Amino acid sequence: MAAWIEMIGDEQASGRLKELLDKARTPHGTVDTVMRVHSLRPESMNGHVVLYRSVLHNPDNTLPFWFLEVVASYTSILNNCEYSLTHHFMNVRRLLKDEPRSDRIFAALKAHRPEAEFAGKELALLRYAAKLTTDVGKMVRSDFDLLKAAGADDGEILEVNQVCAYFNYSNRLLNGLGATTEGDVIGFYKPDED
Repeated sequence: MAAWIEMIGDEQASGRLKELLDKARTPHGTVDTVMRVHSLRPESMNGHVVLYRSVLHNPDNTLPFWFLEVVASYTSILNNCEYSLTHHFMNVRRLLKDEPRSDRIFAALKAHRPEAEFAGKELALLRYAAKLTTDVGKMVRSDFDLLKAAGADDGEILEVNQVCAYFNYSNRLLNGLGATTEGDVIGFYKPDED
């Protein structure tokens, strides 16, 4: 784990911090830097964990999980956040289980050309996430109306809005504190056992 900010390790943690570090553990049993950077103010870690899980890992989401991870990755590309991109595009790869397609999606997003791999509703949602990330002050009703015309329902729009908003928060947290993936287990999922 590496960042510019002081982080308290498991061996020094006690009380509420220990409780919240345990709550923030990944399926791998580790606490990623994205959560550990909060260790000097544990309640912000608690809020972060709750927000992250309610936005990205909500069983009520209807958009495919791999696509929400694409939204997370594209937001992170637009913010130059290598930390989130590294973690969340690995999730895209693992969920899609199609390396050539994953490679094409990655190249399209890095080139800021999602239209090279997406069309219709997915493309409209990615363009919405891009504008929400880079030009939030210029959002207008017609941006929302374009999503509806492309076939997105209000719940899907909210899902993308929240994933994009969360990653804008997280990207600023990570970049602003100099967080790196050093020591993290990359990606949310355990490797397949088969």
